[in-house]
Amino acid sequence: MKKPLSLIDILNKKGTQRIVMVTSYDSTMAKIVDAAGVDIILVGDSAGMVMAGGDSTLGVTMDQMVYHTQCVSRVKPTAFLVGDMPFLSFQTSVPDAVRNAGRFLQEGGAKAVKLEGGTRVLEQIKAIVRADIPVMGHLGLTPQSVHAFGGFKVQGRGEDAARMLKENALALQDAGVFSLVLECVPVDVAKEVTEALTIPTIGIGAGPHCDGQVLVIQDLLGMSKEFKPRFVKRYAELFDTIRDAVEAYAGEVRSGTFPSEEYCFKD
Repeated sequence: MKKPLSLIDILNKKGTQRIVMVTSYDSTMAKIVDAAGVDIILVGDSAGMVMAGGDSTLGVTMDQMVYHTQCVSRVKPTAFLVGDMPFLSFQTSVPDAVRNAGRFLQEGGAKAVKLEGGTRVLEQIKAIVRADIPVMGHLGLTPQSVHAFGGFKVQGRGEDAARMLKENALALQDAGVFSLVLECVPVDVAKEVTEALTIPTIGIGAGPHCDGQVLVIQDLLGMSKEFKPRFVKRYAELFDTIRDAVEAYAGEVRSGTFPSEEYCFKD
């Protein structure tokens, strides 16, 4: 049986092996992605969009995130499990941040948490780390700040913005984060930040120079016809596959050919 990945295992991949991270929100998908050998499973607050149908992540609650994390942790994945701290679970105060981060480990079964933001959340990060809870940072396009950004836009463009992003990344590293997600950041900026840090960076729409990559599992599997951002490569078209299977089932039910004798119980 393969040994579960630890925090040290993730840190040691910096400069030696690219890190593979995907999202998962339920036990069925968690079993599949873990069997595929991913390094990190992120229970993302993207659940509010891909699972609940919202147009942003802002409506996701702590109780919902703990529930989804529990669903994933119950399969006892080999991958390192990270819970995503939702909007207002850490911004309000340092005690709130520590308490809610602790829920991910105590109730959800996660091994670490991820939270969005730079220098404005340094005190929260430091306090969570002091509580022996590993923290993954997140810079660039931080979806919880979508209204402040004026939409889902690339971040770090221009000399000043790039410098600020790098300064924030270094500040997060000093505060104790063990890795850093860079979302929708220009390729050269992501490369510079990655080279400046001793911790791994994990990119999403940030080019090939990060230490790892993350995608939402529903996106890479092609489970939506409408949503296809530029940075997503679809490795399957499961919308069509699943639709065709359900259509075949519906056709057999309506024609009376399912259930046939082989699917029936006998005296």
